Amino acid sequence: MQFIRTVVAAGVIAASTSAFAAEKITGAGATFPYPIYSKWADAFKKESGNEVNYQSIGSGGGIQQIRSNNVTFGASDMPLGPAELDKDGLIQWPMVMGAIVPVVNIEGVKPGELTFDADTLAQIFLGKITKWDDSAIKKLNPKISLPSTAITVVHRSDGSRTTFNFTDYLSKASPDWKVGSGTAVEWPVGVGAKGNEGVSANVDQQKNSIGYVEYAYAKQNKLTYTAMVNKAGKTVEPTVAAFQAAASNADWAKAPGFYLILTNQPGEASWPITAATFILMPKQPADKAASADALKFFKWAFEKGGKMAEELDYIPMPEPVVKLIEKTWSAEIKS
Repeated sequence: MQFIRTVVAAGVIAASTSAFAAEKITGAGATFPYPIYSKWADAFKKESGNEVNYQSIGSGGGIQQIRSNNVTFGASDMPLGPAELDKDGLIQWPMVMGAIVPVVNIEGVKPGELTFDADTLAQIFLGKITKWDDSAIKKLNPKISLPSTAITVVHRSDGSRTTFNFTDYLSKASPDWKVGSGTAVEWPVGVGAKGNEGVSANVDQQKNSIGYVEYAYAKQNKLTYTAMVNKAGKTVEPTVAAFQAAASNADWAKAPGFYLILTNQPGEASWPITAATFILMPKQPADKAASADALKFFKWAFEKGGKMAEELDYIPMPEPVVKLIEKTWSAEIKS
């Protein structure tokens, strides 16, 4: 996700183990949640006096640091599978959510007015639907006047979690999507752009174009996002309530290690391309005091950090999921 306000310098990324050990509660990993983790840490320190030092070095770096026991917790935008967690002696849980939305640039079309379903979206990104007044798009949008002009497809050129979740959704929801899913795929058509910024700029500059970006980025930059037909066949707009509905309807209780991708979840109110970011901690931490303090921080964030998350366009985890996570802490972490 690309609304990151701070990226650590190369010197911090290359920091030694002792640098991470300088703070009692240390974390490292995913760049997407850095702004909210930083905001939570500031507020938590003011309230409790305890300091949390989180380094935004990327999901891969966070996994490496927690595996090496260099930090109290790691953070990753893609969950580790149960076998990996068991091998490394780790516990994992979702901490906060975001979502991916299609964005368009069509004269006269306002945010939320245009609707897509998975098949139509897949056909566009496969290059099989090439004009905006195609019958499949018109069928979903009978009241909107669409131009008989070519569609310019814009996709990510760099590897990204945004692409992973977008293509994962298409793979699940559309039988015609044979491109597969991943942080990077071989796109059949379209113009590549780096980052949410690049996709946004291309869509903004090119009339009759379509792309996909993180919800927070679309909202903050006032892009024209679309509505979607979800798995239940209901048309939904991207809202905090719709993202929370996707997480609530997800069967976390039957997901070993909370390994669950939130795309294409059931529920009439669910947004179909929702995503979570995850925390990783050892089941048997070397520093039990730091581990216990970290859990106090995460519990505080769940209880008091929801409004701060929404102010930064993140989506808090729903209460039933939080209760399940806290039960898992008690059962699996030996602090």
